[in-house]
Amino acid sequence: MRSVARRGVVVGIGALPLLAMGARAQGAWPSQSIRLVVPFAPGGTTDLVARLIAAGLQEKLGVSIVVENRAGAGATLGSETVARAAPDGYTLVMSNIASHAISPAVYGSKVRYDPVKDFTHIALVVSNPTVWVANPRAGIRTMADVVARAKSAGGLQVATSGAGSSNHLLVVQMSRLIGAEITHVPFRGAGPAMQAVIAGQVPMMSDSLPSSAAHIKQGSVVAVGMCSAVRHPSFPDVPTFREQGFPLESDSWFGLSAPAGTPAPIIERLNREVLALLQTAEIRNRFAELGGTPGTYSAADYNSFIIREVAKWAPLVQAAGATAD
Repeated sequence: MRSVARRGVVVGIGALPLLAMGARAQGAWPSQSIRLVVPFAPGGTTDLVARLIAAGLQEKLGVSIVVENRAGAGATLGSETVARAAPDGYTLVMSNIASHAISPAVYGSKVRYDPVKDFTHIALVVSNPTVWVANPRAGIRTMADVVARAKSAGGLQVATSGAGSSNHLLVVQMSRLIGAEITHVPFRGAGPAMQAVIAGQVPMMSDSLPSSAAHIKQGSVVAVGMCSAVRHPSFPDVPTFREQGFPLESDSWFGLSAPAGTPAPIIERLNREVLALLQTAEIRNRFAELGGTPGTYSAADYNSFIIREVAKWAPLVQAAGATAD
């Protein structure tokens, strides 16, 4: 308020609380801990990326960042929480291809937020291909084995991080492509789904590469195929779907977003800090190990990217007949 007085501006008493809020949000931010909502259960790619970014941003911003997992409904429950939060820079969400591109189309009117209008998008953090993995005892080593199992009397079950994920849509697309039903088994996140596959409760899983990478290297699951244009440099022995005769490609992406109306200086600061963090050797090496590619978008570019993704996936969901049921 002193700066206002020095400029000789006379402000009505009713406006003082608003000015104070603006000063706190834009000038003193951050002055308290920040909540980062992960709309999936712990253990998956979204959670893994969120914790890497939270640790780095804590050092840069000088405040604690509390990661909160709020899973359910294809990542829409946690995302809705953030859409309705105060736009003060203290509540953020790990936006992703499920919550902000596919699930709004899959869940339709059940989703009570607009993935573009109800958020101020900050930065794309990482993108990565999809990989299909199987329990080593399931007898599934190639995509040909996948087809044979799907067409067998017992059929095939494939786990994913949840209905509305890109992994779910890939299961639907694969089912249509081979002309055989593949039973989709949705979980509340990649972590629980992976544990079910390792335990043999479900024979295989469609997953984002980062959350499967360590399990593939440890041998607790077998990589059946990478759903990318070319083989991944970190996993050169894993053939692509296309190499095995199935012309499908699927990438996942993960970013940082805030409620609509969050002040521009906060968004600009966060974008700047995230991009700087993504250029550090530690983060780049970690993402390389996990099979992820760091983002480079400005906040405006990330917003435009999400607009394109919404427009891209809505007709694909409709054509595939993917539903939340």
